[in-house]
Amino acid sequence: MVSASKEMAVYCFDTLVAHYTGDVAPPPGFETGTFPLFVTWKKILNGGEPRLRGCIGTLEARCLVTGFKDYALTSALRDRRFPPIQAREIPNLECTVSLLTDYESASSYLDWEIGKHGMILEFTDANNSRHSATYLPEVAAQEGWTKVETVDSLVRKAGYMGPITESLRRRFRITRYQSSLYTMHYSDYLAYVKRTRGVVPVLSVKC
Repeated sequence: MVSASKEMAVYCFDTLVAHYTGDVAPPPGFETGTFPLFVTWKKILNGGEPRLRGCIGTLEARCLVTGFKDYALTSALRDRRFPPIQAREIPNLECTVSLLTDYESASSYLDWEIGKHGMILEFTDANNSRHSATYLPEVAAQEGWTKVETVDSLVRKAGYMGPITESLRRRFRITRYQSSLYTMHYSDYLAYVKRTRGVVPVLSVKC
């Protein structure tokens, strides 16, 4: 069973750093395979709480090497909720890599566990418009949400702005899943690179 690993987070940092230095990212230090995956970037300033800077991935299985290479940049530069991450921000970043596993159909919108399951929500509204969205397993616990609050927030993430009624909730199709994840801060990335490669990347920071 493949689990999210330090080497996967290192490869995501390598990919983002190489985007700004113009270098070629070193080859990955993990075995290949295919998994649904996500890359999440958060920014930490002055010892505060990490703040989301980008999170994008795929619910379909992808080759781990090309998947992490693609989504390390997509989540950093093309998450529409945020401006692209700049080179000067990288020293304040942490990266979380997630591999999604154990997809199951839930019997209702409450048939999942906070902190254990992520979920894919799908439904059709009264205008026959289709909506779908997902939250990773850690989101509800990090936000301190109840199950209903999580589901209702996911409805808004899916783009539905109408009233959320119990009748609507009963029409939801929920696929729950679990994940293996690994989180690494840039300082730990630098320590890893110095220890294993003997050099550290030099970022060209523009004012």
